[in-house]
Amino acid sequence: MQNKLLVWGASGHALVVADIIRLCGRYEIVGFIDDVGQDEHPGFGSAMVFRDRAALDQQFASGVRRLIMGFGDCAMRLRLAEFASGRGFEFVKAIHPHSSIGSDTSIGAGTVVAAGAVISSGARVGQHVIININAGVHHECLIEDGAHVAPGATIGSCVSLGRGALVGIGAVVKNRVRIGAGAIIGAGAVVVEDVPDNVVAYGVPAKVKQIISQEYPRLAG
Repeated sequence: MQNKLLVWGASGHALVVADIIRLCGRYEIVGFIDDVGQDEHPGFGSAMVFRDRAALDQQFASGVRRLIMGFGDCAMRLRLAEFASGRGFEFVKAIHPHSSIGSDTSIGAGTVVAAGAVISSGARVGQHVIININAGVHHECLIEDGAHVAPGATIGSCVSLGRGALVGIGAVVKNRVRIGAGAIIGAGAVVVEDVPDNVVAYGVPAKVKQIISQEYPRLAG
């Protein structure tokens, strides 16, 4: 069952992930895990939706070894990745065939790159990252584990995006800026200076508006 795959999540983002997996044609999705009571999307078709994470152990016992996260919550994506890794699962990448990836770009396990996304030369993208629809990550950026570059956001060259950070829809980050771990950049913001860990920043130019509290597990590998 080396080509069998589980998707953890059963909402809209899981639909996007499943579409990429199917377009690539390498894996067969055997089911979706939804242990938080979300309503599954009708686009899942005949695939099973498991309502309990005990399905992980059941599917592993049946020979399924591969998994990908299908939801957007950055902190939860990292936590559940650690949980599933501890049960022996390996994580696959989902890279849309209509994205553009530099030949020397590195992309970690469990990462999703959506349609129209561009990741330029020399960029390093960690595990369980989302580079969403039409997002741009310019050359020599570092995108750490669990981060999310939302649809239409543009990350300038040599930007560092910390663990579990979110750059919102349509936001722009200036070259050589660091966005701290767990930081949230609001939609449409223009970031021209470094942003600390665990804050919410938005506006033009972006300013820190709120401090948040979050912990991010360290992933192996």
